[in-house]
Amino acid sequence: MENEFVKEITSKSKDFSQWYVDVILKAELADYSPVRGCMVIRPYGYAVWENMQKLLDARFKATGHKNAYFPLFIPESLLKKEAEHVEGFAPEVAWVTHGGQEELAERIAVRPTSETIICSMYSKWIKSWRDLPVLINQWCNVVRWEKSTRPFLRTAEFLWQEGHTAHRTEEDAEEETLKMLEVYRDFVETDLALPVIKGRKSENEKFAGALRTYTIEAMMSDGKALQAGTSHNLGQHFSKVFDITFLDQDGQLKNVWQTSWGVSTRLIGAIIMTHGDDRGLKLPPKIAPIQVIIVPISSQKKDMVLNKAAEIFARLKQDFRLEMDDRDEYTPGWKFNEWEMKGVPVRLEVGPKDIEKHQVILVRRDTGEKISVDESEINSKLKSLLDEIQVNMFRQAKRFMDENTREIEDFEEFKKVIEEKRGFIKTHWCENGDCEKFIKEQTGATLRCIPFEQDAGPGRCIVCGKEANKVVYFAKSY
Repeated sequence: MENEFVKEITSKSKDFSQWYVDVILKAELADYSPVRGCMVIRPYGYAVWENMQKLLDARFKATGHKNAYFPLFIPESLLKKEAEHVEGFAPEVAWVTHGGQEELAERIAVRPTSETIICSMYSKWIKSWRDLPVLINQWCNVVRWEKSTRPFLRTAEFLWQEGHTAHRTEEDAEEETLKMLEVYRDFVETDLALPVIKGRKSENEKFAGALRTYTIEAMMSDGKALQAGTSHNLGQHFSKVFDITFLDQDGQLKNVWQTSWGVSTRLIGAIIMTHGDDRGLKLPPKIAPIQVIIVPISSQKKDMVLNKAAEIFARLKQDFRLEMDDRDEYTPGWKFNEWEMKGVPVRLEVGPKDIEKHQVILVRRDTGEKISVDESEINSKLKSLLDEIQVNMFRQAKRFMDENTREIEDFEEFKKVIEEKRGFIKTHWCENGDCEKFIKEQTGATLRCIPFEQDAGPGRCIVCGKEANKVVYFAKSY
């Protein structure tokens, strides 16, 4: 039975896409819904999101941001105010045309993003330089009518946060944009154990309506890139369209400078694809709903073992997120597989022999290592072990990203690597959008980012051969 249980998950190497879906369904993170392209986030999956939300929200508040909420519905006239913005989202907008039986005089968009509705409010609220900066974030859902969907990665409706700020000067807006990108980088690397490359998007890839878009890019374990978070300097584009003006200290009426930034539940998809293996999920301890699962081995001296397990549970529950699996209907081996599949970082086993020795057995999900620990040292050992697992998961993912990042300056080699090996390709680019488009047309790879750290000197553009001062990352992506 135990072997069959593990086999319910397709092997990663055999079919990565099916493995990904199997893990989501079997680990009870989410399920398909009756609504096309939408998913139901199950309690275990939502608990992961709640832990992420809590950690990220604390970072937002520490940097001076406050949460608010804006309407889900956006009048068509409002959405169309900024031409470049609406053009970028037009194919994905869901429209409400009727209220009850009555046809609406004006179509209403279901929020694909909130720049327009928020800008219309900022134009009412901001009058003086004393009103700035405005630092607002909202946690909400958005709808983008995707043609092709996949749980967490791309769904018609998903959960996210979107920060929207307004500033007195361009310098203040740029500082905010980069500050929030760094908040994302720290959160994703420290709490999710996902290594990323931080940089700027090209003009072709930037957010519709933005002056500049900055990004953190992660590599999944199939070698594809995933955009893990973006921060946009919106310049004055929206403030001019929506007439967001303020009286400055010099007595002049000026337009504000704005930013927006966001991450979404697709980060859960990134965690699955980066850390998971053929046994299922591997969750970083900082966001795992259950950090420790206690499994009593109680075929003999059942009452004694269960009492000891309950005693340990009571001692640990103040310091850790943990549960005890004392179900009679399943064997210990079945339970081991179950909790490994759910990605619980540490399994704590206790049986009659362990009680005699005044010890427990701790089993790491990341390495499978078994450790005997004296009863008196369980708390301290678990704390250090969870920290070690968190660091090791990042280290393993970083090693994979480094091993699958290749520096290439020949286009024929570029094509071969993208086709056969995938991963990131680091190369020189002349900053001409036509060369970028050519690579995308020929290989399917997109320019993921222009990294802040330019650790190579001048070279030649991999497409046109002209002098190039920028080193960039290309990859196929989700």
